[in-house]
Amino acid sequence: GFHQFEWQPALQNVSSSCHVGIINGLSGWATSVDDSPADTISRRYRYDVALASALKDLEEDIVEGLVEHGLQDSVLTSEFSVVIKESCDGMGDVSEKHGGGPAIPEKAVRFSFTVMSVSVRVEGTEEAVTVFREPKPNSELSCKPLCLMFVDESDHETLTAILGPLVAERNAMKQSRLILSLGGLPRSFSFEFRGTGYDEKMVRELEGMEASGSTYVCTLCDSTRAEASRNMVLHSITRSHGENLERYEMWRSNPFSESAEELRERVKGISAKPFLETQPTLDALHCDIGNATEFYKIFQDEIGEVFRGTNPSREERRSWRTALDKQLRKRMKLKPVMRMNGNYARRLMTHDTVEVVCELVPSEERREALRELMGLYLEMKPVWRATCPAEECPDQLCRYSFNSKRFADVLATAFKYRYDGKITNYLHKTLAHVPEIIERDGSIGAWASEGNE
Repeated sequence: GFHQFEWQPALQNVSSSCHVGIINGLSGWATSVDDSPADTISRRYRYDVALASALKDLEEDIVEGLVEHGLQDSVLTSEFSVVIKESCDGMGDVSEKHGGGPAIPEKAVRFSFTVMSVSVRVEGTEEAVTVFREPKPNSELSCKPLCLMFVDESDHETLTAILGPLVAERNAMKQSRLILSLGGLPRSFSFEFRGTGYDEKMVRELEGMEASGSTYVCTLCDSTRAEASRNMVLHSITRSHGENLERYEMWRSNPFSESAEELRERVKGISAKPFLETQPTLDALHCDIGNATEFYKIFQDEIGEVFRGTNPSREERRSWRTALDKQLRKRMKLKPVMRMNGNYARRLMTHDTVEVVCELVPSEERREALRELMGLYLEMKPVWRATCPAEECPDQLCRYSFNSKRFADVLATAFKYRYDGKITNYLHKTLAHVPEIIERDGSIGAWASEGNE
């Protein structure tokens, strides 16, 4: 809070003072939340102060961009638009080792933002000129913390209570312009907020959907799990924050006096009030992790020849997993992990891994099926991992729809034993929604949760 700035029109319900540093995360609330001592539970910046500060940090870069386009002293650069990526994630076990601090949950949540780009429209011309683009959108360095709280991300009430004031500030800023001096001249900034750095669990929580195991398999479309496994590729993005709010209203008021079943089918599983707008997209990091988990299970099934339709015992399944872990450790130097993580996922999903696993698979045609599946996956993966797929992997981008169709066919034939009437959430998104998201946003990888993570 060291920079002078103002908002036009002034932000509703937000004080106009600029010199505000780290504040109590519960400021804006009258009394304590629940039974944790309220003054220790959360710390945050005021959203508008943090944005002004982040823009001042980028002052040199922005001015440099203006100079490059010959706009540095032009008074005609009326309005800058700033695109913000928002991320939020829970942090698991953060208990004190041996402290006698206040009794707070041993979980934490971090909400942060990244300035993705700053562009300016020169008066008299239509198209905007981008004067700054974040070169490393997934670096922890470009990812600015906004709010840290000792809350379990599954504790919906406390999470909404703490993020409430932040959401209010965000909504106020959408209607207003920030006036801030950059390069010696007062400039006006408008902000576009895009909440994309969320894993699926967080999206479902923020948008009022049922948990990940729900029949409504997707946060982007209304498909059920059974539909998604029958038709793996042809779905379009239909969900949005506005629609979710309408559906919640319908769930709450039940205007047609339907039974719970009929009502749930009408609102497609929206049964809580959405309270933070997220961008319907796919998180590249968790897509990686989710799909690697699935391949890890397929490998085990293939070692045990599950496709023959026998019903294996838990001991047998455990022995396949042990065999797989042992082989991966010996040949790929991959230590088994308790929970799949990004690094393990990246190392598991390679042609080499498949060759090593194939040594444990008895029949040659099953080996071929596995090789084809991994080959197609590795052709698809760069498309949703790249920061700019049109430049970094244009060929794979062109072939994506064809590859995903083929991938779906292999799942539906060679791996029918696993995908008959069911499919995992991330496989559905990977196969059905990637091209549409890339067409809309130009990238999936750049908007991932990785920096915040």
